[in-house]
Amino acid sequence: MTVSPPLYLDHAATTPLRPAARAALERGFVMWANPSSPHVAGRKARAALEDARARIKGALGWDGEVVFTAGASEAIELTLTRCVMPLVAVSATEHEAVLRHAGEAARLTVDADGLVDPAACALSGLVAVQQVNNETGTIQPLAAVARSVHAAGGLLLADCAQSAGKLVLPEADFIAISAHKFGGPIGVGALLVRDFGLLRASGGQERGYRSGTENLPGAMAMAAALEEGWDWLETAVTLRDRLDSAVTAAGGESLCRDTARVPSIAAYRMPGRSAATQLIRFDAMGIAVSAGSACSSGSLRTSHVLAAIGYPHSDEVVRVSIGRETSAADIDRFIAAWHEVAR
Repeated sequence: MTVSPPLYLDHAATTPLRPAARAALERGFVMWANPSSPHVAGRKARAALEDARARIKGALGWDGEVVFTAGASEAIELTLTRCVMPLVAVSATEHEAVLRHAGEAARLTVDADGLVDPAACALSGLVAVQQVNNETGTIQPLAAVARSVHAAGGLLLADCAQSAGKLVLPEADFIAISAHKFGGPIGVGALLVRDFGLLRASGGQERGYRSGTENLPGAMAMAAALEEGWDWLETAVTLRDRLDSAVTAAGGESLCRDTARVPSIAAYRMPGRSAATQLIRFDAMGIAVSAGSACSSGSLRTSHVLAAIGYPHSDEVVRVSIGRETSAADIDRFIAAWHEVAR
């Protein structure tokens, strides 16, 4: 009996470490000294850390500051707890990393495609709107959102965990990114800050904005992963469109298909089949997909994102996310599996 190799279509949760990032990690592990130490070995490590910081800024086209963190969730927490302005509003479809700190902040409603109204973001305070939704791939109109927020004297936090390394970053004051979403290692990310004057310092490393010894190997690997670019996204568009057409032709539904989406993420409904059933069946076929966010899919809770857009069949939706390594043959295999599960 021939057993098919595993097929991984959950790149929005995490994507494989790129060879260049792995090589950078190995170089970083050789530099075992603490970057904050004053001796020669420490200064050498510090120089490598600052080189990685500069390369990340260059790869992202960012001219502000970069604070290394353990990932996007920590970057978001740093912003929401240390911004000089209070949090006044978040979009209803934000990641749980934002919502868990949102408290009494207003929830900005979204339309059926998951988009906020930029005019509603004209608020004096900190406003959080993600660039790309992690469940549907919807791209928010952040250029217009940023204009509204800034015209009102406010500040904008953009969760760019799903867009960094794939889209041009928005004109936000705070941007959260995570290396393992674009081919870097797990456990390292960054908070991009337009100006350090917008954030209260707390002491410690990273110029006093984050405590803990810096993850030098992780920072070097993150820089290497970002420098690989996003030329693969043109192929991802073709693959995603192929999957959209096949699913809809088979009686399924592609969510938010008529709005701008990042090429790597799509959400699909299979009528009459619960997401839990689909995940079990696909997994038995050696295919990895997810239901909603990877941070909540283990509990199979009802998606707050699909509830916010008013979608009535959220319990029948799975997320398929494409990576740099995904091929047309992979998509065809998933389409065949889709037909089998649907039957």
